[in-house]
Amino acid sequence: MTEKPEVVVIGAGPAGLTAGWELVKRDVPVTIIEGDSVVGGISRTAQRDGWRFDIGGHRFFTKVPEVEKLWHEILPDEDFLMRPRSSRIYYNGKFFDYPLKPANALGNLGVVEAARCIASYAAARVRPPKDQSNYENWLVARFGWRLYRTFFKTYTEKVWGVPVNEMPSDWAAQRIKSLSMFNAIVNAVLPKKNQKDITSLIEEFQYPKYGPGMMWETATDKIVKQGGRVVFEEKVRKIHHENGRATGLTTEVIGGYGPGAGAPESSRTDLGSEYQYTGDEFISSMSFSSLVKVMDPPAPAHVLAAANALKYRDFLTVALVVPESAGFPDNWIYIHAPTVKVGRIQNFASWSPYLVKDGKTCLGLEYFVFEGDDTWSSSDEDLIALGTRELVELGLIRASQVETGYVVRMPKAYPYYDTEYKKNVDIIRAWLAENTPNVHPVGRNGMHRYNNQDHSMLTALLTVENIVDGTHHDVWEVNVDEDYHEEASSPKR
Repeated sequence: MTEKPEVVVIGAGPAGLTAGWELVKRDVPVTIIEGDSVVGGISRTAQRDGWRFDIGGHRFFTKVPEVEKLWHEILPDEDFLMRPRSSRIYYNGKFFDYPLKPANALGNLGVVEAARCIASYAAARVRPPKDQSNYENWLVARFGWRLYRTFFKTYTEKVWGVPVNEMPSDWAAQRIKSLSMFNAIVNAVLPKKNQKDITSLIEEFQYPKYGPGMMWETATDKIVKQGGRVVFEEKVRKIHHENGRATGLTTEVIGGYGPGAGAPESSRTDLGSEYQYTGDEFISSMSFSSLVKVMDPPAPAHVLAAANALKYRDFLTVALVVPESAGFPDNWIYIHAPTVKVGRIQNFASWSPYLVKDGKTCLGLEYFVFEGDDTWSSSDEDLIALGTRELVELGLIRASQVETGYVVRMPKAYPYYDTEYKKNVDIIRAWLAENTPNVHPVGRNGMHRYNNQDHSMLTALLTVENIVDGTHHDVWEVNVDEDYHEEASSPKR
């Protein structure tokens, strides 16, 4: 290309900021538009009264060298900690090590139940469910019915809010493709130093000492210093297009997401004002459904129907400050108890001592919700009380040990896979390719793909190469999780 394009990036999460960083390194003019007042998306680090909270827990581990290189371009090596991977499963009043350890699992299950689980696993291997298109049967085929009910069913239904047999097996292909009972047992009996063949079983990982948001806060500063522009608290209202290309967009200045939602009140004086941006290329990490809905002129009815059919699972963290002695060594504990709503509990001190204060730690209770449901709509005070009651019920703390609490809400945290999502995504992709080929979806929500942070970053890296170098990477074929388990493969060119 003889002239460098002017690029507008929508969203300042990992994908948007990765794109911005790569563009400024190439001296390409770039403007990044972020609707919130903070960067990082779900990979942000929320801050309250000197405490820092990782929203969801982010292990920095990848087998993609370009992503590894970028992490260390943004942050110096001394800002990374090497952390041990430690997690357990809470089930039936007991804690199971994860990855599985034979003595621990046998002791907790008991000899009789362990024998039943092994027999159930053997039966499933001999006669697996014929239809493995739903997630329940996919899991049963690899673990047997008893282990599935023990270690998968309750937690999975907490995360997604629907019966497991109504979920497509696509979720498994994205997240735990090569994890099987055989692999887990081999890893437990013959452990390898820093197991990396299976993502879920890695033993250690890198972590920015002030949380993942440190990465994206630093990236933002570097982008601005190199001439890029980052605009906060502006929401994209329209993407204008004509003659088969996007030509620009209109934004509206907005405030924060509201009390307790993780964004402070806006300090801007031009709330409600609209701004116009023009560009040659547009990189979008806004939710895939929202992207279609802001097209001007509007997309046809069947495309809008596909967008409206895409769903998301939302998320909130209740962070409770307790004495350091009330913590635990794990990064997080998976809660498989059906008697409580909490799905997972982080100990932020186990991620990094820089997230907490001397003599104290903070436990982050993760609740998987739908925006607007009873839990999401509860007051912060009620949620802090709920979290305290559930920690007491689980036997992790005494109520008197909770000194204070905070709530952070995260809308559209997880793209939701139902039986129709692939069809709907394909409808939208086809329309965008025909009418706005210079709009490039990237990242988790931007592509409605439930993948990890490094997947989001890789889609942005390849998109920048397509725009600036004229390459033809098919970013829709990127699946970093598969590369964890198999020979690394490059996207089609």
